[in-house]
Amino acid sequence: MDRFAVCSPLGGEIVEQVAGAGRLNSLDGATIGELWNGVFKGDISFPVIRQALLERFPTLNIVPFEEFPHLHGGDNPTQQNERAREVAEMARAKGVQAVISGNGA
Repeated sequence: MDRFAVCSPLGGEIVEQVAGAGRLNSLDGATIGELWNGVFKGDISFPVIRQALLERFPTLNIVPFEEFPHLHGGDNPTQQNERAREVAEMARAKGVQAVISGNGA
């Protein structure tokens, strides 16, 4: 049987992969932010997640998704990068140590 190489028409990776931030040791007394892209009922799921976390970690401070901007659509990388920088700066200014982003089905 002959073997041959397959080349994806999508090309190679152009974004350098980086490791994520480490986990917090505890959520007790921590400040976390909720980041939502406006898709899949975050307005319903975040309050449920928030309540469950606060029941388990009563000293947790949560900055709700409503305090951060979001941008629908993912077809404009320049706009996405600008918004990501804006949201990261807002999170730092609010003392956010970790975020919940992307929740859904």
